[in-house]
Amino acid sequence: MNTFSKDTSILIIGLGVIGGSYAKALSKKGYRVRCITKEQKDIDYALELGIIESGSTEISGELIQDADLIVFALYPHIFVDWIREHGHLLRKGTLLTDVTGVKGQIVGEVQAMLPDGVEFIAAHPMAGRESSGVEYSDDRVFLGANFIITPTEKNTPEAVAFCRALGEALGFARISELTPEEHDEMIAFLSQLTHCIAVTLMTCNEAPMMEQYTGDSFRDLTRIAKINDVMWAELFLLNKDALLSQMDAFAKEFADFRELLRTGDSDGMRAVMRRATVRRTLFDKPKT
Repeated sequence: MNTFSKDTSILIIGLGVIGGSYAKALSKKGYRVRCITKEQKDIDYALELGIIESGSTEISGELIQDADLIVFALYPHIFVDWIREHGHLLRKGTLLTDVTGVKGQIVGEVQAMLPDGVEFIAAHPMAGRESSGVEYSDDRVFLGANFIITPTEKNTPEAVAFCRALGEALGFARISELTPEEHDEMIAFLSQLTHCIAVTLMTCNEAPMMEQYTGDSFRDLTRIAKINDVMWAELFLLNKDALLSQMDAFAKEFADFRELLRTGDSDGMRAVMRRATVRRTLFDKPKT
């Protein structure tokens, strides 16, 4: 396995909003990026803007064999099915990575199906957009964001270093490593629970004309309620136990705060607010 460099031939499979953002970031820095994706219009768009060098809507053995690094930007079940159906086309020495939002039920299954000499090192870019499609891709979302690598005992130090170099090239501010299980516990709280809250907040009060009275706090809190229901339903179900645990913890904390309000405990509410304020400052993006 070579080191990640401008000579690395990169193939992105799935040129949606994240795959397109990867392509845009890497092409801007002079990397050779090609793609395989479902729609010709997405390839045409990416070619017109110089996001990719070339692309195909067919499973091209030539593109796959030429790639040193393949980034899978697919829904989890489609990713697994792709490896099952086309994994035999992968060339020895090729490194695979992904952008999938859950790892525990994906990584081991994919690694078990790979041909000898092909390595899959999973990763999760903690950045995205509510809208889908390559036309909404934006490499700026990676600046100041977090990139999580989730190696297993089957991964080599060289693959982890290669993936870390990829994260740096994309512009991520912080790159960390977790096991797939640790990742899924963490993501249940930081990402999946927040999407559940945003969705239910938007549906718990459907009084007419509310949009004419709202302020930025409601808009900010519910931004992610404009959700890709197909993808997120799949992610929730793949991580169901961890997400249910986090939902229970949130429900208890909310009930405790409700009780402070019900009993008129101003000091108690203010104490919780101060604790929240202090903790929230830890989550601010670093200045770039």
